[in-house]
Amino acid sequence: MSDVAQILEEWGERGIRWVRFELPDMHGISRSKTVPIEHAGRFAERGLNMYGGAAVLDTADSVVPGTLYNEEVAYRDQLLFPDPDTAAVVPWMDRTARFICDARWQDGTPLEATPRQVFRRALEKARSMGYEPVMGSEFEFYLLDSETKQPLFGDFHIFNTIRNDWVPTIRRILAELPEMGVSIITANCEYAASQWEINFAPGRGLEGPDKAFTFKNGVKEIARQDGLIATFMSKPFVGSSGSGCHTHMSLVRTEDGANAFADADDPLGISETCRHFIGGLLRYAKAIDAVVLPTVNCYRRRRTHTFSPTNISWGIEDRSALVRVKGHGPLESRHIEFRAPTAMSNPYLVGAAMLQAGLRGIEEKIDPGRPSGPGTVAEEDPSFEKLPTSLLESLGTFETDPAARGFFGEEFVTAYATMRRHELARFNDWVTDWERNEYLEAY
Repeated sequence: MSDVAQILEEWGERGIRWVRFELPDMHGISRSKTVPIEHAGRFAERGLNMYGGAAVLDTADSVVPGTLYNEEVAYRDQLLFPDPDTAAVVPWMDRTARFICDARWQDGTPLEATPRQVFRRALEKARSMGYEPVMGSEFEFYLLDSETKQPLFGDFHIFNTIRNDWVPTIRRILAELPEMGVSIITANCEYAASQWEINFAPGRGLEGPDKAFTFKNGVKEIARQDGLIATFMSKPFVGSSGSGCHTHMSLVRTEDGANAFADADDPLGISETCRHFIGGLLRYAKAIDAVVLPTVNCYRRRRTHTFSPTNISWGIEDRSALVRVKGHGPLESRHIEFRAPTAMSNPYLVGAAMLQAGLRGIEEKIDPGRPSGPGTVAEEDPSFEKLPTSLLESLGTFETDPAARGFFGEEFVTAYATMRRHELARFNDWVTDWERNEYLEAY
């Protein structure tokens, strides 16, 4: 009996009636079909058909021409195959369980542009070099009234105990997500009104982005059940804090299980491997920027004095740097925090981008240069090169930089850039309220 068949049998004995086959799309959103459990085994073995372009729909669900997954393949179906390692009962749904799936064409070849496959390739590279990545995602998000789409309270009380527990939905999130393998570490209200941050334990290999995918979509589902909107939009309100997804990573050596980023003899406690990994992230920061800041809205968060990095820098515990070295106490805790990604980013793509750039840094022995300080923070140091300020700028580099094509593959670069440019064109055609308020009467 296969692993999936055994899992389905156990679920049936527990009274599970429905199984969701979930596919992470280009945005990190779950696209799924729900199947009665008596049919799930057949679909798990043969593959569950789904429109092949589902993974590359833009944020308006537009079927975008030129992505290689639509008219080029006659709009054919893909097949979803469940990963047994992702099996979980969904506690907020009645007698429902889920698998995260991988996508293949009918001939068995994978859809190379699907985010989980992109991360798999990066993971294979890490393992070929003798490393296993450990990845953790640190999401910020807002809870909003579903009718007004406004915050649930109006003041700014970061870490305020009363605000931490102001909304019962937070307690549901903390109680129910661990049942799906997302072990909560900390939770608190964030800087802006009705904004929260919830941290959960990292995972090794695919478990890292799988946990982040489960968390993000779970938060939105639970909030919706409670009549609220949970939004991971990077900058939903003018004058309020943006929402980020600081992404933490270290490498474990497969030969001995040790943290490859730690070195007891180094003054900073970090190894040469760690320095080279940081060097790769810095050198290729612009090549991966369109992936870690995937929408036009993300760039509204990239401002100085907001703890969102604006230049290509690294530092020890420097919250303004692009790469922040972390890890107090035992050397085993040494790791890096990549502070560019926004909460709208896709954890599979962020993880793949970090791995590919960092591993290239190890291969090329890239020196990261000096860290920020002492006595100053990275964002105030004019010697550091600036990061892009728009999606248009980032996409230009992403499409033309050979490093990006090497990291992600031609198929992904074509699909992703085409989809994002389609979204960008729709944005550029829109006439905003600001423009009407600014120009309509005066001109």
